[in-house]
Amino acid sequence: MELQDTPEDRAFREEVCALLCGEEVRAEVAAVRARRDAEPGLLDAYRRLGERGYLAVNWPKEYGGLGGTLQQKTIVTEELIGHGVPDIVHTLSIDIVGLALLTHGTDAQRERLLPRIARGEGAASVLFSEPGVGSDLAALETRAERDGDGWRLRGRKVYSMKSHLADFALCAARTSESDVKYHGITLFALPLRTPGILVDPLWNLGDERFGDITLAGVRVTPDDVVGEVDGGWEVINHVLGLERTGVEFEAKAARWFDVLLRHAADTGLLEHPVHGPRLVELESWVRAARLLSWRSVGELAADRSDEVHNAMAKLLTSEVGKEVAHTALDLTGLPGVLDRHDGGAALHGIGEAAYREAVGLTLASGTSEVMLALIASTGLGLLA
Repeated sequence: MELQDTPEDRAFREEVCALLCGEEVRAEVAAVRARRDAEPGLLDAYRRLGERGYLAVNWPKEYGGLGGTLQQKTIVTEELIGHGVPDIVHTLSIDIVGLALLTHGTDAQRERLLPRIARGEGAASVLFSEPGVGSDLAALETRAERDGDGWRLRGRKVYSMKSHLADFALCAARTSESDVKYHGITLFALPLRTPGILVDPLWNLGDERFGDITLAGVRVTPDDVVGEVDGGWEVINHVLGLERTGVEFEAKAARWFDVLLRHAADTGLLEHPVHGPRLVELESWVRAARLLSWRSVGELAADRSDEVHNAMAKLLTSEVGKEVAHTALDLTGLPGVLDRHDGGAALHGIGEAAYREAVGLTLASGTSEVMLALIASTGLGLLA
């Protein structure tokens, strides 16, 4: 399989690359890397892309996009990561929440919520995971209790990224009981700057912190329902399909590997009888991960998304990213464990940061074990 941009996509990639190579963006990325006390939120780089309609390029023009293709949106994601621009706000707001609203939201919700995040002036997050639920999202315990024509949400959400910065979140809650655990879940576009919501930090090894969110009776209305009442599982499955193309994972793996490869070339590791072949093999896996990821993107663009193919892409891209990070530390030794604030750090500290982040890639959007189970059962019929 050969992957090449079309002439139109190549020209678009060059335009995005030129913007991200500009002095303003490079200075902003350097400033973010130099910070110790706060994680990146809304960046000027997002607003520069948003002003041109690039941040959500595949959205309709009335919502802040250019009516472009899913492939062009994927190019933006790859280029952001490739240029070292923190991507979490973009991934959550545009790739997940935004696309969920585009496909399942009402016209009023789109008009109210999408233009601001398309311009890079606002952000959205996802409130799915809960303590003790693990990967079985259908076992969620957050309740939406009837209150007049609306509901009051009560529960706790964890592992939510950027909720302390976001304007609203896509929140899953149980609106009714059912013998079928996938029925009775509803999704809400939940305003986060509302009484009844407490957002605390949930510290972790990565540079991007998680949120621990308590929903203490916050009220939502029918205007906040995304999709059908009790029919949220259909929307969640669609959102998970969007997440599981693995684009951000393969882009991170490629960036980390490029940094490692330059180090290997400068230090003679490419000629090493053991390390050289290991790097060659790893490069083939990085390329294979990108091809598999782009196959899922192509299937989504053609409206024939396959959950097994998506699971394969998510599994391979995240595991390859983890392998690249581990290899980077193996080949750089003790200087590789120094962070970016230490002048003696190998790979400018990128390898150390990758090592801390990489394990999370195999957990986000469904663990590797869940992906393997899905492939084995739905794809191969082995667990029937």
